[in-house]
Amino acid sequence: HEAFTAMRARGARVTDVAVLVVAADDGVQPQTIEAISHAKAAGVPLIVAINKVDKEEANPDRVKQELMEHGLVPEEWGGDAIMVPVSAIQKQNLDSLLEMILLVSEVEDLQANPERLAKGTIIEAHLDKARGPVATLLVQNGTLKVGDIVVAGSVYGKVRAMIDDRGDRVEKASPSFAVEVLGLRDVPQAGDEFDVFEYEKDASSIATDRADAQRESRIMRRTTLGAVSARAQAGDLKELNLILKADVQGSLEAIVAALRQLPQKEVQLRLLFSGAGEVTETDIDLAAASEAVIIGFNTTMASGARQAADAAGVDVREYNVIYKLLDDIQGAMEGLLDPELVEEPLGEVEVRAVFNINRGAVAGCYVLTGKVIRNCKVRIRRKGEVIHQGVLDSLRRIKDDVKEVNAGYECGISLDNFSAWAEGDIVESYQMVTKRRKLSV
Repeated sequence: HEAFTAMRARGARVTDVAVLVVAADDGVQPQTIEAISHAKAAGVPLIVAINKVDKEEANPDRVKQELMEHGLVPEEWGGDAIMVPVSAIQKQNLDSLLEMILLVSEVEDLQANPERLAKGTIIEAHLDKARGPVATLLVQNGTLKVGDIVVAGSVYGKVRAMIDDRGDRVEKASPSFAVEVLGLRDVPQAGDEFDVFEYEKDASSIATDRADAQRESRIMRRTTLGAVSARAQAGDLKELNLILKADVQGSLEAIVAALRQLPQKEVQLRLLFSGAGEVTETDIDLAAASEAVIIGFNTTMASGARQAADAAGVDVREYNVIYKLLDDIQGAMEGLLDPELVEEPLGEVEVRAVFNINRGAVAGCYVLTGKVIRNCKVRIRRKGEVIHQGVLDSLRRIKDDVKEVNAGYECGISLDNFSAWAEGDIVESYQMVTKRRKLSV
């Protein structure tokens, strides 16, 4: 089962409706939980087939109870998860399962046009010594035919032959069919999309452009806590996706409980998957698909995981102190909030003389506290009441224009749209600054 986890992650991203098969005698297994996480991360409708109900030790209700612990509540228990008890051996209830799949397809309005040029996703690919590059392509729209010119990710070629799931050669593949394709010039990357083009010249150009774009994307799309916050400032998201791995189940439960205590009124913390053990390439696949940050607590990275993370641009954060972990996560969540514009006081100035000039009036002042800065905002108070608010346009000391004057010094100030100065007026100087907001409970 473990060997197929990366394939499950890719499958969840390209499927329209996922059928989760759970044995009625064995119940929910670690791979079941992982498959649920992949489906949720991909936003795929999920139907549960509770298999082996014909066996004496089968307990479908126990399976439903276990699935509820992972967010799947059966319809008959008041939830929205479709669960169908079946027996593959006895062919029991298979018609009901097919009906449910068709029903979900209708609700999701899943449609395809078989008349257009084909497009879809590369499910798997490898280099065969005898046949050359071989790719398994899932047709998601249009019809793929022998002789078509295909661009698969950053690789292109002409389809020489297609082999279906039974090992038979076929001339065409319609929407929802998967076929092995021969004829590509190189081995494409599993998970990439493919398209059919009319002319080989166009295909070659597109493949080159995609190769360049993929290189840039790996740099630009690097998912780090800081990058997530920056993207939030642009209004792209208001949630933080996490994958959590810890050394033991006890640590995991403590961290999950602590994360749930973080305020999530304005920013949602989305825990896509949590489990005890080392960070694996499967975790990297899931993080790359959902733009998540991986958190490792007192754990290590499996062989190849670090290299996979670097290649996919996934940020893996490692901790051994829970408080540091929580501080970083809360800081990242706060970084997703729109900053708050607040007033920052600069100082107070007292008007001690008024000089009338051709352009209006200049207030001869003494800086009581702090400082006054040219072009700062000011609020003029007379006998405690605000009589004017504006921007300090001119600031002079003796005869020189200056940028600022500190407490204990005299200065002359003027405003373009205000000249009704009076001795004793108090000028409050301030500026507006952006302040990082805290999470509100």
